[in-house]
Formats: sequence, structure tokens, C-alpha cells
Amino acid sequence: LKRLEGQLGSRLFERSTRAMRLTAQGQILLDYAQRAFDLLAEGESMATAHHGTLVGALRVAAPSDLARNMLLPWFDEFLAAHPGVELALSVSDTPLDVTRDEVDVALRYGPLADSRLIARPLTTTRPMLWAAPTYLARHGTPTTPQDLLQHNCIAFHIAGRPARTWRFGRDGQWTEVRVKGNRTADHAPLARDCAIAGHGIISNSVPYLHHELQHSPLVRLLPEWDTPPYPLQALLPSGRFVPARVRALVDFLVAKFDGLPQE
Repeated sequence: LKRLEGQLGSRLFERSTRAMRLTAQGQILLDYAQRAFDLLAEGESMATAHHGTLVGALRVAAPSDLARNMLLPWFDEFLAAHPGVELALSVSDTPLDVTRDEVDVALRYGPLADSRLIARPLTTTRPMLWAAPTYLARHGTPTTPQDLLQHNCIAFHIAGRPARTWRFGRDGQWTEVRVKGNRTADHAPLARDCAIAGHGIISNSVPYLHHELQHSPLVRLLPEWDTPPYPLQALLPSGRFVPARVRALVDFLVAKFDGLPQE
């Protein structure tokens, strides 16, 4: 261990008379060493198996509601088909840094903002407005985007800030409405729960609300108005070798999304 630390010029462990713990540099080396062993195991399997068995860990990051309502059964299917693969799923509405946080693939909504990443399109959704009947009974139903100015709108955080500018289009003409409200959230289930409880109007896409549309009385608002497209993409670091298990998972997800009803 001392020879390795001397070779690297970094302390890998903090030592005391009772314990040892990894330093930040030691954790980095351990993470990369684990990835190296995963790749070696996968290479050996691909070289010796007739069809090539996928093995190793898959580190996936995904938005919370999308993971819970759509992805989990798909991941179950993928793991059943590839028993040598282990899934490490990070679920959060605060996107991880794909390169810094050592994520193999991240599923994200919105345009690609980092040119160092490779994006595989999965699907394109459009935000829609939803509210509970209890809210509409108390405050009325908006019939135009401008009516939203008189309503309590629950804003969802994007890039750390509440997204309060909502866009709507009709006959090729677009308008923006700066909504207001007494609630914001950076976690999709919390925003959805607030809407279900009758506290306001949310703007969200169908995949996020797939389960709730079947089991709760949310009502879609302003269906005759268009909203901007909101792409869902699988992001991978461009400068990193992509293992076969990662490529297989992305191809699997592309096929799954292609098989969804377009509506």
C-alpha cells in the first residue's frame, strides 16, 4: 500500500491506531479499479461465450417519477434476460453530472446542454396541464393560457430554479405566460401530490403521470393548445469506452419507447 501511494504521490487511506478509511483520492482509485474489473470480466465473458454474456454493474440515473411509473418493470425485464448484470439505479429530479458522478447512462429531459456527452433520443413528450376536480370546483377551469394568471400554478424546478414561464401555441402562434403560485417543488412526486390534493395546476408530461392518470382524478386542461416538445434522451460520456451492457440497455430502452402508443 505504501509503495502504491508512493507511486501515485497521493495518500489513499487515513490511518489511525484503530481504523483505516479511504481518502477522496483513494475512493476515486477504487471506483476506477472496480470499473476496470467489470470491463475485464465482461471481456472475458464475451471472448469465451458463444453468444457473449453481459456481466457487470450498470450505473443508471433517471428522474424519479419516470423510474417509478415506467422504467422499473422494464429494468426487471432487462435483468431477467441478463442475469450477470447488476443495476445501480440513482433516482432523483436533480440531474447527476454524467462524467463526474461516474454514471454509465443518464436519462434526462430537455435539450443536450453538454457537448461532451453522447445523446440517444428515446422519445419526445409535450408538457400538459393537469388539476384535480376539487381545485377546479373552487377556482374554475381556465379556457385560455391567460386565464392561468388567475390560478395557483405549481412550478417545477429546472436547473435549480422554478420554471414559471409556460409556453402555448395555436395556429403557429406562440405565447408565454408567467405563472404564479404559492408552491414550488424540485421533486416530481411532490408536485404531483400537491395537484392531486387540489392545491393548484401543474405542467407535466404523460410519462411522469402514467400511473396517476389511471388511478387519480386529474383532469387535463387546455387540450386544444400546443406546448413545446420536450425530448427524453439517454446520455453517455463521449470520452469513455461504452461497455456492451450499457449499449444493450440503451438499445433495449429505445425499443421500449418506440413500442409505446404515440398518443
